[in-house]
Amino acid sequence: MAGKERDVKLGLVAADFNFDVTSLMLERARRHAEFLGVETMVVHVPGVFDMPAIVKRMLGRKDIDAVVLIGAVIKGDTLHDEVIMHATAQAAAQLAAQTGKPVGFGVTGPGMTREQAVDRIDNARNAVESVVRLLQTIKQIESA
Repeated sequence: MAGKERDVKLGLVAADFNFDVTSLMLERARRHAEFLGVETMVVHVPGVFDMPAIVKRMLGRKDIDAVVLIGAVIKGDTLHDEVIMHATAQAAAQLAAQTGKPVGFGVTGPGMTREQAVDRIDNARNAVESVVRLLQTIKQIESA
């Protein structure tokens, strides 16, 4: 984002549940944001289901331009992973629509194994890329 008029700041909301996976995801997201010249504010939450309340508060801050959710919902013995993913994805989409600020969904799952979760750690980097591109699109629309 060379030549930007003002600095962009992303909120990164990272779930600590499945930390062996999410810590790698968070590191990829932070490094990619740095590569793009974007500042980050990291907040940790216990699990993916805990994200919406924190995302709402972060989106309410004037200094936060977008938020990226980072987590891994791994399949267990029940359909709990599907319930968590559906609820969190729906809340994230609603918050983005309500605030007009991008919300990147860098949460992997449901229905995946731990091995598949590790294979998908770049989803966090991809979510950062997406929100930065959306911010550029919003800037184009607003300046047209």
